[in-house]
Amino acid sequence: MIEQRIDPPQPLVELTIDGTTVGVPVGRTVLDACRELGIDLPTLCYLETLTPVNVCRVCVVEVEGSRTLVPACSRRVEAGMVVATGSPRVEHSRRLVFELLASSVDLSLLDHTTVAWMEVSGVDVDRFDAPLATRSQSVKIQDDLYVRDYEKCILCYKCVQACGDEAQNTFAIALAGRGFTATISTEFDVALPDSACVYCGNCVGVCPTGALMGKVQFDLRAAGSWDESHQSVTTTICPFCGVGCNLEMRVQDGAIVDVTSPLDHSVTSGHLCIKGRFGWQHIST
Repeated sequence: MIEQRIDPPQPLVELTIDGTTVGVPVGRTVLDACRELGIDLPTLCYLETLTPVNVCRVCVVEVEGSRTLVPACSRRVEAGMVVATGSPRVEHSRRLVFELLASSVDLSLLDHTTVAWMEVSGVDVDRFDAPLATRSQSVKIQDDLYVRDYEKCILCYKCVQACGDEAQNTFAIALAGRGFTATISTEFDVALPDSACVYCGNCVGVCPTGALMGKVQFDLRAAGSWDESHQSVTTTICPFCGVGCNLEMRVQDGAIVDVTSPLDHSVTSGHLCIKGRFGWQHIST
């Protein structure tokens, strides 16, 4: 007989969000509570499988009695908390964050959901338009697997987390520099093939802006051939070993153009190794 451990039920904490009372287990975040009510919030640096680092500030909400706006992705719920997700103060802050990001980085490859949030918030991407330092970085193509275009990097830190102790434990990249000179870098800024990188591509998998991208996708976009409307996704199991990682293979014109893994997959949590993410060229040859 297989024994299955069942955790005891957690006590609920009641709070009010946009006038509606909701109860969520102790230890959950305001973002969790919002989603429990079907209230969605924009996020850039947040990912369910990584520890929140609170750097993008687009998920901020207003909590009654709090001097400052708080990040919903990391703020734990408290009994009696009163939260406003769309107050004038929140909307002003969210709009300003997006506009400041647009002034220094290329946001052209944001996902459709985030673009919709920007439109709803009335974001003027040209409000602070200027040739700032972040835009001046050249694309780094140092291998045949993926490309680093730091003109699109918002320094969300997710790639560093995925490369570090949250997933791969390789620690090939970290934050270097300060202010407008801050960037994600290898040790001593060596070329990626000369670094500790093992080419798992987990940094690519968590990037929200297209700053990190598979070489195949990059080449197709550069040629104007990347067309999501003509792509299909097939779920399968990686054949390279017995771990059983689920793969989502994106196919266009009969060829695999990208491979990811579901965030909710119990084996991978969205992460893969070099074979699972990039070892599929033989299928198309």
